[in-house]
Order: sequence, then structure tokens, then C-alpha cells
Amino acid sequence: MDVAQLSRLQFALTVSFHFIFPSITIGLAGLIAIIETFRWRTKRDVYDRMSVFLTRLFAVTFVIGVVTGIVMEFQFGTNWSRFSGFVGDIFGTPLAAEGILAFFLESAFVGIVLFGRQRVSSTVRWLAGIMVFLGTTLSAFWILVANSWMQTPAGYVCQPDPSCSMSVPGEKAVLADFWSAVFNPSILPRLMHTLSACWVVGAFFVMGISAWYVLRGRNLDVARILLPLTVVIAFFGSGLMFVTGDLQTREVYQWQPIKFAAMEGVFKTESGAPLILIALPPSQTGPLDFAIGIPNGLSLMSEGDLNGQVKGLENWDQSLWPPVAMTFVGFHTMVGLGGLMLLLMLFGIFFLWRKTIEKKTLWLKLAVLAIPLPIIAVELGWMTAEVGRQPWIVYNLMRTVDGTSPGVSASDVAVSIVAIVVLYVLLLFLWLYAIRKEIARGPDLAPAVAMAVEATPVALGEEPAAPAPLTTPARKRTRKVDPNDGGR
Repeated sequence: MDVAQLSRLQFALTVSFHFIFPSITIGLAGLIAIIETFRWRTKRDVYDRMSVFLTRLFAVTFVIGVVTGIVMEFQFGTNWSRFSGFVGDIFGTPLAAEGILAFFLESAFVGIVLFGRQRVSSTVRWLAGIMVFLGTTLSAFWILVANSWMQTPAGYVCQPDPSCSMSVPGEKAVLADFWSAVFNPSILPRLMHTLSACWVVGAFFVMGISAWYVLRGRNLDVARILLPLTVVIAFFGSGLMFVTGDLQTREVYQWQPIKFAAMEGVFKTESGAPLILIALPPSQTGPLDFAIGIPNGLSLMSEGDLNGQVKGLENWDQSLWPPVAMTFVGFHTMVGLGGLMLLLMLFGIFFLWRKTIEKKTLWLKLAVLAIPLPIIAVELGWMTAEVGRQPWIVYNLMRTVDGTSPGVSASDVAVSIVAIVVLYVLLLFLWLYAIRKEIARGPDLAPAVAMAVEATPVALGEEPAAPAPLTTPARKRTRKVDPNDGGR
């Protein structure tokens, strides 16, 4: 493998591992804001303990996300220096905004919710929970601004720069219109789809934990609130994912037609194109084998016409095609997992309506097993977006092979990949260990229960007091009366 391929592999490993943690924390932040609102309004202790528990899960995940995110961003300077030189005037702005306006916001206020909750008023603590949610949302927005600009660049001009060597030799992209660059054609559909997916990730994460508590008969006062809440959020979030996903697919159809054709497996231009539901992974030049689809469905969704014409990959030179099989499989597997999650939530909503959800042992076990499903789905969505953009690092502006660092060799990148894999495996085990400990610990006990536990030595791990020895009651001494002594 050459430097460009190894650098792409390294970035794919780092960003895909990193993306696990922001997807969880964005969803958890929304739940923390909801629970903090309930606590603020009702003053009930159960919401207080619930908020602290979710914030502990957030903090553990947030720390790992920070570490992996730093490693990911370093690669712009180490492996992609020519890309950084070409787009630095534009790309640096959203990354700086993410650090200043979002990262410090969420990290500061999560400390108040977790460590300073007894030192501030109830209203300030509620506002801190809202700010954590706002911080994570802003962080997602600015990161997606940078990524979306690479997909649909706007608000820039190319100016001469003799120090650069790239697809357009001697030029670099310079920011010309800040708001056009920020609100480029793909940012809003991508933002809505990503946020809805992350809310589903957080809901499934907490729903699985709550289902596990119900199965074990533990922390039922908390689980009986969190389980219905997360089922409702996951149900509506799963439905919203399909709506926002359709909007983003339409945006791809308009602005990145080659990626769209690869996603849908359209090799030849045709009218009345079917919407493929399942097929064997295609070769780079097609065709699809054993394809099952909805007749005329793709034309209807894309053009609003049953007989609308959909352009196939044959319309473009093969050098501009992305890896078709990976793009097609990633997209369709993501959609399939979304349908599976929505089906599971339909049963959950039905059981919730019937008030029998705690008795449905099979469904509860499936809810626990389903925790990783939305995480896998968001990873596949990222893979579809990034692999489908190839061979461009900035769509129609700079090729990926022209963005690497000229001073880095293939062996340098290979060694760093091994080091990163070892580090990330260690971080994954540390995170799983910490999360498992927090889940086993569970929410803090209610005050009345805590007092009862403190009064019970056995519960504190002490030896029970030895029982008092059994003694024979003292006999009452009575005087025996002799009938012959006259009662004396």
C-alpha cells in the first residue's frame, strides 16, 4: 500500500473509533437535559439521582472521546499537510469554533452537574444541564460544518500560492463568504440526520441499561422512569432518522450524483429505476446480482415521477467512481439496521401502551443486546459518506492522493497505525471497564434506603453482631405453705 492508502486507513481507524464516543455523549446530553428539567420542576429525589448517574456515564465516555479526538486532529498536520495548506484558511475556522464555543462549554458545565451540584442552586444546576446539551450540539454542528464543506464546498475562491502543490498547482482555497461556507448545501440535512442518529444512540444505550436493571430487579425506581422515556425517544428518533435520511439522500442526489449512483447500485441510466432493498455486493463495474427492490421506487423518490430518469455510473469516467461495493453495502446495511431498530421500538411502544413492558423478558433481553445497533449504523453512515466521496478529499476540488504529506513515508504511517491500534484497544478496554463499573454501581440509593443500609452492618460488609446467648429465665421463689402450721 502507498502513502495515500495507508494515510486513509489510519484516518478511517481513528475517526471511526472516535465517533463511537461523541455519538453516545450527544445522546446522553439530551437525556441529562430532560432529566434535569424534571428534577428542577418536581424537586423529586429520584430525578436527582438519575441525573447524577447519567452524568457519570457521560463523563467517562466524554474523556475517551477527547483523547481519541486529539489523535484524529493531529493527522491533519502529520499525514495531510498539503490538504491542510490548501484548505487551512477555511477548515481551521469551524475547528477553532468547535474548541472555543462548544468543547469548553460542555466540559465546564458537566463539572457543575457532576461535582458542583450541592454548591449551586437548583436553577443554576438545571441551566448547567441545558448548557451541556447545547455544548454537545454546537460541537456536532461545527465539526459537521467542516465535513460538509469538504462534501459540498462553497463560499471560497482559489488564489495563487506558489508554495502549494495539489490538484490545482499553485493555488489555495481562501474564505470569501463565511456564511456561505458555513451553511453550504449539505450542512442542514447532514446535521439533522446526525443529531437524530445520536439521540437514538443515547436512547438505546440507556434503554438497554434500564432493561438490564429490570431483568435483575435492581434500581427499579430509576429504571421504571428511564425505560419508558428512552423507548419513546428511541421510537420517534428512529422514525426521524428515516425522514432526515431521505432529505440527506436527496441532497446527495443533487450535489454528488456519482456517490448517489454507487449508494443505490445504479450502473446504467434508466427511467423508472427500482429502489433496491437487498442485493449481493456488486463488483466495481456491476451489475447487481439477486437484487430485490420496489419497481419505479428510486425514480419516484429522486424525481417525484414513477418514470423519472436516474443517471447511472456509466455517465462518468471510472476514475471518478468511488469503491462501489463498500458504498453500496454500507448504505444498505445502515438502512436495514434502521428498519430493525424501528421494528424493535414498535413492539416496545405497544408493550408500553399495554403496560406490560416489564413482563416481556424476551423484549428486555433484545433491548440489552440492541445497545450497539445504532452505533454500528452511524459508523456505516459515516463510511458511506466518506468512501462515497472518493477519489476527492474536497469534492470536485482536490483529489485525496494530492492531499498527503510529502515528507511522510509509507513505513512511517504503517508504524503509527500499529501504535494507534494498540492504544485504541487499550482505551476501549478501559472504557468498557469503567462503564461496566458505573452500571454495576448504578444510581445512588434513595436517602431512606441509604439510611437503612447504613444501619445494617451486613450491608456494609461488616461481620454481624453475635447473637445474645440464650439464658434460662430466673424462677420466682415461692414459699411452700404447710397446711399444719396454720399458714405461718
